Amino acid sequence: MKCELCEGDGGELIWRDEQCRVVCVKEPGYPGFCRAIWNAHVAEMTDLDESERARLMRVVFELEAGLRELLRPDKINLASLGNAVPHLHWHVIPRFRGDPHFPGPIWGPPLRQPGAPQPDFAPIKKALAKRLFRL
Repeated sequence: MKCELCEGDGGELIWRDEQCRVVCVKEPGYPGFCRAIWNAHVAEMTDLDESERARLMRVVFELEAGLRELLRPDKINLASLGNAVPHLHWHVIPRFRGDPHFPGPIWGPPLRQPGAPQPDFAPIKKALAKRLFRL
């Protein structure tokens, strides 16, 4: 079975180590949408041992903290679904009151069109990578 997260990065690569990586997802209306992806092909958190689970969650939480500091969203959504791509990954999604789906989940019907164009994410990616390299 082909897996898009085994065959590619799954977005624009921000940071990577031997166990996991963080990518930026270009989704109109959602500046800062990122994924933390486990590099090995496993489907569930319980497929990882305790230290691996702790490592991945440290990355997710550091990513969330960085996005909160840099973008000042109204809310951060964390989701680990894997229904379409059975490869362990966490969505870390800054949410803003004016985004197309707020306050609902981004996978539901949109309530409005995307607002202003997305800001230049290059300096934010650089700042996130710097934070993650400390882990």
